[in-house]
Amino acid sequence: MLKTVVNWGWSPISITALAIGSYLYEWPARVIIPVLIAILVIGLVVAIIRAKNREIGRLSQRIRQLAGYFHRRFTGSSSLSIFAIIDSLFNIDDPKLWDWARACDMSQRIFNTWCDSFISRVESDIMTRGFGVYLRTYLNELWLVNSHYCEFVEQFHEIAERVEIPRETVDQYNRFVAEYNAFVQDFRDTISQLREVATTDIEPPSVKFAKELSVAE
Repeated sequence: MLKTVVNWGWSPISITALAIGSYLYEWPARVIIPVLIAILVIGLVVAIIRAKNREIGRLSQRIRQLAGYFHRRFTGSSSLSIFAIIDSLFNIDDPKLWDWARACDMSQRIFNTWCDSFISRVESDIMTRGFGVYLRTYLNELWLVNSHYCEFVEQFHEIAERVEIPRETVDQYNRFVAEYNAFVQDFRDTISQLREVATTDIEPPSVKFAKELSVAE
C-alpha cells in the first residue's frame, strides 16, 4: 500500500509539502511557483507513461490468450479445425476434391508445426516476462498465421458452394464459423485497442470474418 502511494502520489505529496513549506518559511513566489509547475508536469508525464505501459501489459496478455485460444481450438486435432472439416471431403465421390484435400493435409502438417513453434515461443517469453518486448512481433505473427488459415477457410467455402456436400459437414463448418468469427471479433478489438497505445501497421478489418454456408431445405 505504501509503495503504491509513493509511486502514484509522490507528485501531489511533493507539491503539497513545498506549498506548505513556502507558506511557513515565506519562500519567494517567483522561485517556488516554477518548481511546483515542474513537479506537476513531471508527475503527469510519469503517470501517462505508467498508464500506457500498464495497458500494453494488459494487451500483451490478451494477445497471448488469443494465440493460445487459436492454437487450441482451430489447429491440431481439434474437431473445429478447418482441416478436420476438409478431411470430410474424402467421403464424397469426387477425385478432384480428394486431390485438393490431400494437398491441404500436407499443408496442415507444416501449418501445425508453425503454430506449435509460435505458441511455444509466446509461452516461453511470458514465463520470462519478455513478451512485452516482442509484442509487435507476436502480433504480426498471429495476424500472419490467421491470414494463412483464413485462406483455407475461404477455399473450402468456395468449393462447398459449387459442390454438394453432406448436411453434417455443412453443420460442422457453420459451427466452426460461429466460434471462429467470435475469435476474429476479439482479435479486431484487441488490435484497435493496441493501436491507441503502440505502433502497428495492422488494420482491424484486415482480420477477415468467415462466411457461413446456406443450409438446403
